[in-house]
Amino acid sequence: MRYRTIGNGRTSFDVSTICLGTMQMGTKIDEATSFAILDRFVEAGGTFVDTANNYSFWDGGYGRDSEDLLGRWLKSRGVRDRLRIATKLGAAKADPALPLSNTPPTNFQGLGAATIDWEARESAKHLGVDHLDVVYGHVDDLETPLAETVGAFGALQEEGLIGVAGISNVALWRIVEAREEAIRQGIAPYGLVQQQYSYVYPAPKLGRQNFVTPELLSYAASTGVDGRPPLAVTAYSPLHQGAFTRNDKKLWGGVNHPTTHARIALLREVARDLGATPNQVALAWLLGREVPVIPVAGPSSVAQLEEVLGAAELDLDPEVRARLDADPEEAPLAA
Repeated sequence: MRYRTIGNGRTSFDVSTICLGTMQMGTKIDEATSFAILDRFVEAGGTFVDTANNYSFWDGGYGRDSEDLLGRWLKSRGVRDRLRIATKLGAAKADPALPLSNTPPTNFQGLGAATIDWEARESAKHLGVDHLDVVYGHVDDLETPLAETVGAFGALQEEGLIGVAGISNVALWRIVEAREEAIRQGIAPYGLVQQQYSYVYPAPKLGRQNFVTPELLSYAASTGVDGRPPLAVTAYSPLHQGAFTRNDKKLWGGVNHPTTHARIALLREVARDLGATPNQVALAWLLGREVPVIPVAGPSSVAQLEEVLGAAELDLDPEVRARLDADPEEAPLAA
């Protein structure tokens, strides 16, 4: 396993370059299997674990199933000090009787100060910990004044309940403004942003603000210098939920277009040539880019985890990267 440092200019710590996503643990993934995955991840040197307070509402859960399972596992294993735990808030149900939705009406709690304070403390209780290493605003909230949201996260960082605050599913301009607002308030800014990102990318669409863009990567690369605290990027759905290896998997989120099909075919071809799997090559592509990101991978079995772990130290030669990054119609065929 490899590691990198994340932080906000005031607090920093090392995390594994693979982050373990736990969204389905406690619901679709039973407790015994979940514990086995977590045990193997730690055994392999993994230190970064990702959850949220609203997972699996859509799979028969109540939202904190994953946090509760992690809490039971942490208590039984005694490994809290070896891990960095990230959770998210703001996208749980505002009205428990109504469904969640990615389109209006979303029924999200939002990122008001009272919500941030209450939900962060509840997450710590469910996880059985005295502090949370990372807390993201799960979905940007345009209805709440940015100064209020930023100030609430800053207060919890000052208190020590949160190590590093972050934001997810957000436009770049909002990240920049939030970080500038934190500087105006004299508090720690967002140090992480979590967006969707993978080897395939969606067609441009006004309002699509949840995907990593070249501009975001450029901005992240410009941080970590005097006057501009560091900002790291984490990536959810880096394997597009199995679509790189299975033709029956739906291509969702705007990526179902001819370029995606060509890129997946190329990815599989390169993987065959390297003696790796398409998933491993896709993760290695993210990890070794000129602006590396931290992929959040959510395996549902130990075997799937082993495949993910195989990407942690897979280095792609410049020629392989050039082949993967070429326009599909221009990509050279294998010899």
